Amino acid sequence: MRKLSFAILFAMMLGVLFLAGCGGDQSAGSKSVAKPVEDSSDSGKKSEARKLRVSIGVNDKHPEYEASMKFKEIVESKTDDFEIEVYSSGQIADDRTAIEMLQFGTLEITIPSTSPLVNFIPEYGVFDLPFSIPNEQVADKVLDGPFGTKMLEMVDQQDLVGLAWWENGFRNLTNDVRPVSSVDDLKGMKIRTMENSIHLDAWKALGANPTPMAFTELFTALQQGTVDGQENPYPTILLSKYFEVQKHISNTNHVYTPFIFLFSKKIWDELSAEQQVIIKEAALEAGKFNRERTREVAKESLEGLKENMTFTEVPESEFNKFKEKVQPIIEKYKGQIGESIVDEYYAEIEKNK
Repeated sequence: MRKLSFAILFAMMLGVLFLAGCGGDQSAGSKSVAKPVEDSSDSGKKSEARKLRVSIGVNDKHPEYEASMKFKEIVESKTDDFEIEVYSSGQIADDRTAIEMLQFGTLEITIPSTSPLVNFIPEYGVFDLPFSIPNEQVADKVLDGPFGTKMLEMVDQQDLVGLAWWENGFRNLTNDVRPVSSVDDLKGMKIRTMENSIHLDAWKALGANPTPMAFTELFTALQQGTVDGQENPYPTILLSKYFEVQKHISNTNHVYTPFIFLFSKKIWDELSAEQQVIIKEAALEAGKFNRERTREVAKESLEGLKENMTFTEVPESEFNKFKEKVQPIIEKYKGQIGESIVDEYYAEIEKNK
C-alpha cells in the first residue's frame, strides 16, 4: 500500500513538473513572463531614444523658446526615437560657437538669427541689408518661396542642414538721449550693434556712432552710459528690461531678421529617411507657430514698452531718407555678398510687395 501511494505521489509530481515546463499553467505563466517583457520594452524605448539638443540664445520667456518646446512636443508625439532637450540663454554656446559645434557633430540643433552665418556663408549678408523687407507678409513670401529654399540649401556646403525659417522680427531703436523720428535725430548717438560690418557701416551712414558689443554686456553698458542706445526686436527689448535704462523707443524697423533652423549634417546623415521627415515636418510646423507667436508677442511687447517709454513713430517720408542714406552701404557690400544674390533678393521683394 505504501509502495502504491508512493508511486502515485511520484507520478503526480512528475506531471506537475512536466506541465510547468510546457507552460501548462498559462495564466500564471503570462503574468510571470509577459510583465518583465513589457517593462524591458519600455525601458528599452527610453534607453534607445536618441537625445537631440536644441541650443538657442534667447531666454525661456521668448517666443523662440515656446516654438522650440512646440518642436519637442511634435517630434515626441510622433516617435519614440528621440528625446528633445531645449537649452535657452546660450547655456550650451553662443550662436557662432553652436553653429561650429553642428559642423563637428557635437551638437544636433541650433536656431540662430541669420547674421552669425555671414561668417560662414557671405551670401547670408543679404538679410542684413537695411530697410529691405517692408513688412512681415513680404518676408513670409520671400522666405517661403524659391529664394528662401535656395538660401536654406546653401548651408549644405558648411556641413549643416537648413530645415525651416523661423522669425526673430524687425529690429527697432531705443535710446536714452532724445526721441528719434528722423535721420537728423541720430547724429552722434552711440548705438550698440552686433559685431556685423554691414550694421556698423549702416549706422555710420545714418550719422550715429555704432559700437559693437556682446549682448550679455549690453544692459550694464546702457546703465552706465557707455552707449546711448541699442536696437533689437520689441520682445527682446521688453524681456531684457531695457526700459529700466532707456527713455525712448522708435519704430525704425531697419532690419528684418529671420531665425534659421539648423541641424548637424553629420548627425542628419545617421538618421533614417522616416526620422528625417518627422524632424523636418516638425521644424516647419513649429516655425509657423513661432511666426504667429512672435507677431503676437511683438504687439504685446510694444504696448508694455509704451507704458514705460516714450514711443515715437517714424513718418513714411523719413523712412525714404533713411533708405537714401544707406544706399551706398548696399552698393558697397553687393560685391562681398554676391551681386546675383542681392539682385535676386530685391527682385523677390518687389515681386511680393
